[in-house]
This record gives sequence, C-alpha cells and structure tokens, in this order.
Amino acid sequence: MKDKQNQEVIIQAFNALRNEQRSIATKTNELQQDLNEHKIVIETLDGVSGDRKCFRMVGGVLVERTVKEVVPALINNRDKMAKLIESLDKQLTEKGEEINGYMEKHNIQLKDQPGAAKKDDKGEDAKAGGVLVAN
Repeated sequence: MKDKQNQEVIIQAFNALRNEQRSIATKTNELQQDLNEHKIVIETLDGVSGDRKCFRMVGGVLVERTVKEVVPALINNRDKMAKLIESLDKQLTEKGEEINGYMEKHNIQLKDQPGAAKKDDKGEDAKAGGVLVAN
C-alpha cells in the first residue's frame, strides 16, 4: 500500500516539474512574439521623422507622444526582453536537466519515448499519448 502511495507522490512531483517546464516555455514564446513585434515597430519608426506624432499603449492607456520619445523606450524594452528570454531559456534548460535527473533517480519512463514503447499483437507501435509509467 505504501509503495503505491509512494509511486503516486513521485508521479505527482514529476508532473509538477513538467508543468513548470511548460509554463517557462509558454512564457518564453510569448516574450519572443513581443520581441518580434518590438523589432518590427522599431524598424518601421526608423524611417519616420522624429517630430511626427505616434501613439503608445502605456498601462492600458493610449498616450500620444513623438517618435523621438517613443523609439528609445522601445529599444530599451527590446533589450530587456532579449535578456529575459535568454534567462528563461537557461531556466528551461536547467528544468529539463532536473526532470531528466528525476526520471533517472526514480526510474520513470514515458511510453511515447523511443525504446519505451512496446509493440502490440499486430506489430504496430502502442499508442500511449504521453502516459507515465513508473517501475
């Protein structure tokens, strides 16, 4: 009975690690999209006169500014986002290593991993859909 409960605790901890990894990856993708948008806007505003008015969303409020006021803020935001993405990529790599170590420590195998899937009677690959197996 305790062995079964212990396995469930291990599986829950493993799933929590995977969810953390997914959330880091999701945040990285969102920031990458924002970074690309910032780059496009900066490129667009490069060819525009500095005295021309433009609008910027600040805290949910649309504010009228000039191009020469907005471009430095956009460049600053772009640079900060690039550093944050780099940091999140590092965290994602570390989380992956942590998950792999956890899998080795507790002998966890995913059925959709190469070498873990077994053949069924018809000789086709077993379809697991990411089912977790603890030995």
